[in-house]
Amino acid sequence: MKGLMFVAALAVAVPARAQIGEPANPFLGSAPRATATTASMALSVKDAVQRALQYNLGLLLQEEAVKTAHGARWRALADLLPDISAGASSARQIINLDAYGFPGEPSIIGPFNIFDARVYVSQPIFDLRAVNDARAASATERAEALGVRTARDLVTLVAVNLYLESVAAASRIEAAHAQQATADTLFKQASDMKQAGVVAGIDVLRARVQQQNQRQRTIRAENDFEKSKLQLARAIGLPPGQPFTLTDRIPYAPLADVTLESALKTAFESRADYLAARERLAAAEAARRAASADHVPTVHLDADYGAIGQTPSDAHSTFRVAATLRVPIFDAGRATARRLDSDAEVKRRQAELEDFRGRVEYDVRASLLDLRAAGQQLEAAQANVTLAGQELEQARDRFAAGVAGNLEVAQAQEAVAAASENFIGALYAHNLAKASLARAVGTAEQSVMAFLGGSK
Repeated sequence: MKGLMFVAALAVAVPARAQIGEPANPFLGSAPRATATTASMALSVKDAVQRALQYNLGLLLQEEAVKTAHGARWRALADLLPDISAGASSARQIINLDAYGFPGEPSIIGPFNIFDARVYVSQPIFDLRAVNDARAASATERAEALGVRTARDLVTLVAVNLYLESVAAASRIEAAHAQQATADTLFKQASDMKQAGVVAGIDVLRARVQQQNQRQRTIRAENDFEKSKLQLARAIGLPPGQPFTLTDRIPYAPLADVTLESALKTAFESRADYLAARERLAAAEAARRAASADHVPTVHLDADYGAIGQTPSDAHSTFRVAATLRVPIFDAGRATARRLDSDAEVKRRQAELEDFRGRVEYDVRASLLDLRAAGQQLEAAQANVTLAGQELEQARDRFAAGVAGNLEVAQAQEAVAAASENFIGALYAHNLAKASLARAVGTAEQSVMAFLGGSK
């Protein structure tokens, strides 16, 4: 259940794809670049994280978004950088002077040749709008780069969560096998006691029902384990059909005390999504300044240098240098529309930044609460496993002594199964809470292994 809630939350955090055939959540997919082998691969949680950081689809898409932002920045810089080109032409022509307003004889000149080869340079001298557009593009590129850091932290959390789910599923198989063995033993014991005339047939039937229930649980646990491995393989980029075994069990390991103040300080300094929101606000403010500069005059320098003549051998050097002052007077409201759009964007980014500040604080506080609650639940579940085992042992003794039927045994078996499931779920929740705290403070990629406390 915890895993399903995590995946649901992840689906909310990452916008779903609208087109049919695209993954609803790219962070649960990957782009593997190898082929499956027949040899089984040993996979640790560290290996899973490293593979996910290489092949996870969500991270790959975010890295491409950075390249797109980099291209947009170069497009914005193009309005500030010099534009240099070269050209050469050769023509033979006849000119009618009458067509140009020069009557007289002769009115037809030519034919004659013209050869011209030169270099052209155009350089903005003063363009306040272009300057601010470039600043906005640079801030957007920085925000996208921070988005890669956010994606890497999220990919780390996804890989750890899916690995923990697989480990929990493997633990459920072990518990189901142990309970199946107990049920088989109790069924044989009930059958032997019935043959000896000690118990009634209903006790044998009850033991048989319990045996079949445990068999169903074992089948379900094995199926869930294989499906969890498939989901893990999809997210970390293992080739389809690649067999692998989990090498880490990730047992209980208490986390050193983390204060709310230190966690919040680290989060506001390290959370890449929060820092990206600040950069997006800076980009919006620069875009607003650019819009406000639409009515500011611009100055451009245009120059060319080359050689012109009838043939290349008799061409002579010429040049031209010109400065152009452009003063906007009327643009049919385009500048006003852009200014209104930029104002709205700034307000939206300001609200987004304030929301991110609250979100960071909520994530940190919620993670610390979950960690504390999961630790307490784990302690209670561990004690309950011991108590349920003692209950089953005493019920078996009472049944073997003939002082009680095996109804108490069946109830005790169910108590053992419930206690085992609660312990496995509590251990998974505790480990996930530690990984979520690492994500909440913005250091999942660097510190998640330390937060988990190692592996066995």
